[in-house]
Amino acid sequence: MDDIQGQMSAAGKTIGVVVSRWNELITKQLLEGALEELAAHGNPEVVVVHVPGAWEIPPAAKALIEDRGVDAVVALGCILMGATSAAKVEAKDTSAALMRIQLDTGRPVTWGVLTPDNQEQALERSGLKMGNKGREAASAAIEMVSVLESIRADKR
Repeated sequence: MDDIQGQMSAAGKTIGVVVSRWNELITKQLLEGALEELAAHGNPEVVVVHVPGAWEIPPAAKALIEDRGVDAVVALGCILMGATSAAKVEAKDTSAALMRIQLDTGRPVTWGVLTPDNQEQALERSGLKMGNKGREAASAAIEMVSVLESIRADKR
């Protein structure tokens, strides 16, 4: 039986972080959490790309993988759901695009894009009561780089 588990070391890796400026009060906290997590697990080379909003995260993530050769991308943003359907469409399309990039490139793109109903919930998920989702997304990126490397190293 094979039992593959990721290691929590990003030493020697290059991690891209794409962060939205929209809702910057929130995304700044997500970025700080992600950078702290990366530094705590091997201090990889980090490339931070700032984009206008969550909608712009996927093309930047794809370019980091294809043109800069990063090992993983951490996607950070905040889409407040509010009372309109536009935010739901943006969240769905952004998540689908990021998943497609993962599948097409074979590189992890982790989801640190909040989709709360209001700013209070966003603040809770960016470092107050419910932890920091940027930190969690960075942790997932580190682990997934290791998991995918282990799977690929054991080709039969």
